[in-house]
Amino acid sequence: MLDQLEAIRERFDEVSQQIVQPEVVSDQKRFVKLSKEYKDLEKIVNQYLDYKQLLQEIDNAKEIIATEKDEEFRDMAKMELDELLARREPMEDVLKEMLIPKDPNDSKNVILEIRAGTGGDEASIFAGDIFRMYQRFCDKMGWRMSIVDYTEGTSGGYKEIVTEVEGEDVYGKLKFESGVHRVQRVPATETQGRIHTSAASVAVLPEAEEVDVELNMNDIRKDTFCSSGAGGQSVNTTYSAVRLTHLPTGLVVQCQDERSQLKNLEKAMTVLRSRLYEIELQKHNDAIASQRKTMVGSGDRSDKIRTYNYPQSRVTDHRIGLTVYNLPSVMDGEIGEFIEQLRIAENAERLKEGTTA
Repeated sequence: MLDQLEAIRERFDEVSQQIVQPEVVSDQKRFVKLSKEYKDLEKIVNQYLDYKQLLQEIDNAKEIIATEKDEEFRDMAKMELDELLARREPMEDVLKEMLIPKDPNDSKNVILEIRAGTGGDEASIFAGDIFRMYQRFCDKMGWRMSIVDYTEGTSGGYKEIVTEVEGEDVYGKLKFESGVHRVQRVPATETQGRIHTSAASVAVLPEAEEVDVELNMNDIRKDTFCSSGAGGQSVNTTYSAVRLTHLPTGLVVQCQDERSQLKNLEKAMTVLRSRLYEIELQKHNDAIASQRKTMVGSGDRSDKIRTYNYPQSRVTDHRIGLTVYNLPSVMDGEIGEFIEQLRIAENAERLKEGTTA
């Protein structure tokens, strides 16, 4: 492990020198790639330097115990050694985890799409509940969420809502949320108190940048229309909403949340790039699916991943068999335990199989 960490430190020094070179700064694609590598390596190198310092302190304590004649000094060194040795194993575990090859998309922002599934009006209401759950989780994480487009349900909630989430390692945490979320409860519209089962699907797309997906504007048809969403006096009076159709694939994206047509166009282009990027990502995942199948699932949005049972205040994640009985807290954005356990399960699987995502 030490040889591997030393090689990473050498690569970090090399990237540190390259990233300030004028020819690199002027090459956007190369600069973005090296900046990301620098940020990823910096965390490992800082942890490695702390670990090296710990090993040095352990050696110093052992030397004092072996050579010092003063009994009191030796006792102090023994106490210090016990404390240092207790810190070594946890630090080694952190380093081992950091050395697992990361999903290159983990540091990306995401496009988060929530759609009502089976269950009629209740499914739309549940989709709204799920949206607020993620909204509160993003607030707790210090991330920025902005709405791209939405269609409201007839009795509340959303038939669909598309948002952009920006922050640190957003995809690395939210990627586990892709799939079908199922709710079991008595709907407000139910007069006889019967429990209904409804569902909403969640898709988490790594946000693609221009360097990831090159779009030919000749392949895109742009249409403008009057916004029907929140927007004050401009609603239904100016053609600020934008709809993009990607002709080769038939993908359609629209954005009407901003008052400015230019801002709506920028957001719609971001979503379109991300959806096209996801198509290529799915091809890659399908290609390696026969070699690897993690216990946390493929992230396929058709997989049923979690059930929210209101009568029992129970939330169950079916991929790892984790059940908690604090549904109100979960719906208030306390989903960190699920994400952490899913991350641990994925890392354990990747360590066992010795492969990357």
